Amino acid sequence: MSKVKVGLVQMACTADKEANLQKAISKINEAVAKGAQIVCLQELFTSLYFCDEENYDNFKLAEAIPGPSTDELSKVAAELNVVIVASLFEKRTQGLYHNTTAVIDADGKYLGKYRKMHIPDDPGFYEKFYFTPGDLGYKVWKTKYATFGVLICWDQWYPEAARITALMGAEILFYPTAIGWATTQDLPTNTEQYNAWQTIQRSHGVANGVHVVSVNRVGEEAGVKFWGGSFISNPFGTVIYQASHDEEEVIVQELNLSETDRYRTHWPFLRDRRIDSYQPITKRLIDED
Repeated sequence: MSKVKVGLVQMACTADKEANLQKAISKINEAVAKGAQIVCLQELFTSLYFCDEENYDNFKLAEAIPGPSTDELSKVAAELNVVIVASLFEKRTQGLYHNTTAVIDADGKYLGKYRKMHIPDDPGFYEKFYFTPGDLGYKVWKTKYATFGVLICWDQWYPEAARITALMGAEILFYPTAIGWATTQDLPTNTEQYNAWQTIQRSHGVANGVHVVSVNRVGEEAGVKFWGGSFISNPFGTVIYQASHDEEEVIVQELNLSETDRYRTHWPFLRDRRIDSYQPITKRLIDED
């Protein structure tokens, strides 16, 4: 299909896991009513962003994937004939957890999962306490409506992740995310941070000639104001839609996937890649040692 309608669910969450799941399902229904064929939910949408603290009790939020949430979402996908991209806290086994996104096709079939590769550790974002880095590599799914890849939040800053996913055949890069401003920050700092976040993702679209769909949460949690600002950009980085910084939104936007061929033909970055010269990128730092 050359055209596909994607839905984004930007929402605030509470401490009630089941309520968050049902709220997301309601918003998936809303997106489908607007014509969405693929719906992407934000990072860790079934809970508050619990990584603001190091608390062993938060491991109780994790579940198997596939498991209860994917089972319920699979029923929704089949009923509505919609592809669902769902970011969840995965319990792989006792003492081993991942930040994981499941992909469910429009017939309700669970297609697989991507485990977040880049794990941050900053004040208010203590993800290394909870998540083991992904070990499945980068992933691409051929769904009923489009072939796409999923990367998660901190992965957004890494051009290597986007490049590999695009080279695997992704027509769209989806980024479920949970990022915000410290409530103590000033407006210039907030603006600079948001602009950098959006710019780096748009640049992945330009470099690879693909659409980018980034889905963030809103609401204030533990001294962080999640900045929303979910957006969609085209294969040359033009913002097609940008959500508000404060409000919950269900956005549906039609993407013309044939634009990839046009932009890649006129701006042939992939043609001119010097893959014979890139070996040094596998080093941590290029220094005398």
